[in-house]
Amino acid sequence: MSVRTRTPLSVAPLTCTLGAELHGVQLGDAAHDDDLFAEIRQLLLQYKVLFLRDQTMTRAEHVAFASRFGPLEDHPVAGSDPEHPGLVRIYKDLDSKPEHYENALHCDATWRECPPMGAVLRCVEGPAVGGDTMWIDMAEAYRRLPDRVKRRVEGLRARHSIEATFGAVMPIAERHALKERFPDPEHPVVRTHPETGEKILFVNAFTTHFVNYHRPENVRFGQDYAPGAADLLRYLISQAAVPEYQVRWRWTPNSVAIWDNRSTQHYAVQDYWPAVRRMERAGITGDRPF
Repeated sequence: MSVRTRTPLSVAPLTCTLGAELHGVQLGDAAHDDDLFAEIRQLLLQYKVLFLRDQTMTRAEHVAFASRFGPLEDHPVAGSDPEHPGLVRIYKDLDSKPEHYENALHCDATWRECPPMGAVLRCVEGPAVGGDTMWIDMAEAYRRLPDRVKRRVEGLRARHSIEATFGAVMPIAERHALKERFPDPEHPVVRTHPETGEKILFVNAFTTHFVNYHRPENVRFGQDYAPGAADLLRYLISQAAVPEYQVRWRWTPNSVAIWDNRSTQHYAVQDYWPAVRRMERAGITGDRPF
């Protein structure tokens, strides 16, 4: 049985609906403290993304803490640290090209049949200014949709693709091989959070098209198919850009973000090249959206 010998952690909310900074805790301790981990997990469900500074954890402790949430997963393109499986190095060094930086509103790996439950991301080295990350509350985005739009998207499902995103820069044979490993799954446009029961708007930069839009109530003539579906999908994806649903985090070395990938999207701001930005992420295996 774990014993708490430290002062209780404190919680500072960062917006009205999303994000909180934790103080008085080291995640290296939480990797081995059942009570402390349970407290952090509950706060994650409440705030969707948690932030901490001055974390002294090692890579092994990073992996150990993230593994408390569930098994970790590799990334088919980025790979992982050979000594710490499941720990992905996202290093943007001076030889990186600007166009290869990450700057899309997305929910991690929705091109998987079972997208990640969440992730733990640590800043190893960052620019003096810039390189922030934003997170978006997609439960709030759904809650504030007009009722007429909620009725329109009820029951809709959509495809998500790694081929059309990570695979786009690959030679055609490699791109096709990637799609064979990860066929485009279909997910509900509105998913239900398996722990909180919240309804979540679940489309993002990996989403390519609806699969069941072409129904009599939506289509009078064949020409309605593409414009109607594309315009609706574009509108839904654009909700992540609403500032009222967002929180923005300024990275410093050894700062950490923990997020619930089921209910949020995020965006890595591309304003720091050619400065160096080195991050390490442990992605946690999730379940099939419903």
